[in-house]
Amino acid sequence: MSAKPDFEQISDAGGTLRFTGDLSLRLLGDLPDRLDAVDGKVAAIDLSQIERIDTVGAWVVHRFAERHDATVEGLDPDDQQLFDQVVDSAEPVKMRDQHGSAFTRLLEEVGDAMSMTIHTLYGLLGFLGATTIAFGAVARHPRRFRFNAVVTQFNNVGVAALGIVGLMSFLIGIVIAQQGAVQLRQFGAEVFTINLVGRLTLREMGVLMTAIMVAGRSGSAFAAQIGTQKLTEEIDAMRTIGVSPMEALVVPRTLAAILLMPLLGFYSSLIALIGGGLLTWLTLGIPPVTFIQRIREVVPITDLYIGLIKAPVFGAIIAVAGCFQGMQVEANAEQVGLRTTAAVVQAIFLVIVLDAFFAMFFTWLGWN
Repeated sequence: MSAKPDFEQISDAGGTLRFTGDLSLRLLGDLPDRLDAVDGKVAAIDLSQIERIDTVGAWVVHRFAERHDATVEGLDPDDQQLFDQVVDSAEPVKMRDQHGSAFTRLLEEVGDAMSMTIHTLYGLLGFLGATTIAFGAVARHPRRFRFNAVVTQFNNVGVAALGIVGLMSFLIGIVIAQQGAVQLRQFGAEVFTINLVGRLTLREMGVLMTAIMVAGRSGSAFAAQIGTQKLTEEIDAMRTIGVSPMEALVVPRTLAAILLMPLLGFYSSLIALIGGGLLTWLTLGIPPVTFIQRIREVVPITDLYIGLIKAPVFGAIIAVAGCFQGMQVEANAEQVGLRTTAAVVQAIFLVIVLDAFFAMFFTWLGWN
């Protein structure tokens, strides 16, 4: 049977306090109160005679040693490791220094944001490279191509999005035509509303708004689906059985987005033209036949080419951003929501930046 813990002061040893017995919670009793009543100098605490010690006993000894600035000795390696862990956990939490001016803190926050942005872009570039390698591996080994998964993503990214993309495009066409007619009426040039609707929808708004809609709809779904699979360790199970998550999850989604974005962009532009043509017919009295003829005259074929060139690039960016953020999910379910939001924001930001680059590039080529 374990003995109750006790201690004795050894004055001839330079103020040493020697413990005996079982320093565990069930036997401590009034030991902490008796230690609080100890007076005089204590330079060292000898634990070589104790039977055992647990975390509560270690905490009591550490508190006493800290109060008297004494050293603790005599523990075997296992008990010493336990004692060290208790000491480490007793260290006060270091709070972030809030001193300094508001301008300094602002600079720190901006610096942290820039550092995180650079780190994210670096990771995104690396993930883009890994996706390219996965495409190459599938091309070299066609049997690893998952046709059913690609068809499923065709439905999720394209077919299921036709309704919302069509409604959005129709309303955007109406808004462009209405605002253009109002502004051009001041100069007696309402007929040029057709030019505005035709060129703006085919060259910019059709593909851009479709990309934003796909980013919010499909990009978020990619991040949430893959993030949930990462959280439930399905991706680890894939690697265990020899299945590449990049080939099984990322390639089908990226391929579907790349192939369907041009189709969705073209569909969106046509619906926007229908909306703009309907409004010009109702408000300006321009019949549909005249609207179509005018569109054929004023809209160069290069505008259509520009939209079709940008669309697959936007699709690739949306899919890669969504899958990348999904793969970054760790630890808890809250990460799924955070990464899904980050995927949408990141995809929309990159799409707009690339659209600005394309605008300058095609202007430099003379495709005005």
